[in-house]
Amino acid sequence: MDYKKTATMFKAFCDENRLQILSLLQSGEKCGCKLLEEMQITQPTLSHHMKVLCDSGVVKGRKEGKWMHYSISEEEMDAVAETLNELKQNMEKEGNSCESCR
Repeated sequence: MDYKKTATMFKAFCDENRLQILSLLQSGEKCGCKLLEEMQITQPTLSHHMKVLCDSGVVKGRKEGKWMHYSISEEEMDAVAETLNELKQNMEKEGNSCESCR
């Protein structure tokens, strides 16, 4: 497991504003101006959150004229699910106790 990449990926989910943005993007691609209309944050704050989401790969952006349009990356969301599943399987395999502590 690439711990740095995994940490960056999960950082995307560690803020209520980013979770709200992901929720808004579930219905399809949105322009940054539309996201601002829906949220109670400033444009610089939105830019910060979009950078975190795009750096994680969970959201992808494309420029059209002077506007950025954002959408959820299905491939990266699949990778998030796979990573969670892998972590869960490893936990189940290893058990919850330390052998040397018995």
